[in-house]
Amino acid sequence: MRFETLLFHTRFRELAFNSLKTVLELKAAGLKKVVLAHVIPREDVAFVPYGGMLKEDLKRMREEARIKFEDWIRTIDDPQLEFHQRVVVGATNAQILDMAKAERADLIIVGRKKRSTLEKIYVGTHVLDILRRSNVPVLMGKYMVPYQWQGESQMRTNEGIWKRPLLASDWSEPSRRALGATLALKGLVEKIIVIHVLGARRVKNLEPPAVKRLEDESDRRLQSYCRQIEDAGIQGEPHLAMGRTVEEILRMSRDYGATMIVLGRTGKDWFREYWLGGVSHRIAELSELPVLLIP
Repeated sequence: MRFETLLFHTRFRELAFNSLKTVLELKAAGLKKVVLAHVIPREDVAFVPYGGMLKEDLKRMREEARIKFEDWIRTIDDPQLEFHQRVVVGATNAQILDMAKAERADLIIVGRKKRSTLEKIYVGTHVLDILRRSNVPVLMGKYMVPYQWQGESQMRTNEGIWKRPLLASDWSEPSRRALGATLALKGLVEKIIVIHVLGARRVKNLEPPAVKRLEDESDRRLQSYCRQIEDAGIQGEPHLAMGRTVEEILRMSRDYGATMIVLGRTGKDWFREYWLGGVSHRIAELSELPVLLIP
């Protein structure tokens, strides 16, 4: 797996440019082409009865986006990167996926709205819709994020996001692809933290000998992952935990100084996950770190 072409979707919210700059560090891992994308929702363009969209409004919105993108490109000033601009009108998720396909993107970057009680479900379904339909990796970027930790309000600025990725594996095929994606970051990463959580439900009714066998098997798999990482010339750091999966992933990402969380998309019970939120969804919502999901 390689990350040579990325599609960076933005709504030009505060600190979007800072988020882009952190992503462009991928140049050290082979990034060559950056597609700057902006989708104008149809509902944001005024309509005239029986006449469709007002062309003046659409022209103004396109021009505003073009000027912002050109300013970003001038500021970055990197002749080794090829920049493209895409400004379109339509349904945001569908347009993002269509542009990614047309540009043959290896990675899609999306942001998330500020969380609120009313927006929580909407944000989750929006993110999951892209993840469910995308056949390329998706990074949920988070540049500056308020969060709660040990009962206190904190603010985190995510810079150098590629340095210490935490790969949370469930040993599935998507998790193996996630390992390959993480290895593709060679040249950027200092070490890869590999974790596995023995879920509380999985071990709840097991006898101690059965639990011990699970632990031993998990340790063996963790060591196997780390050998592959070290064979690639990167430091690997294995960790095993038992408990509630989401809580343990969040705890270990903080305890071990991770700069990003990487997960494979299992595709299990997508209808339930779409509405109620699976592990990937809840990690993306609750973690203050950027989350990279691999299909």
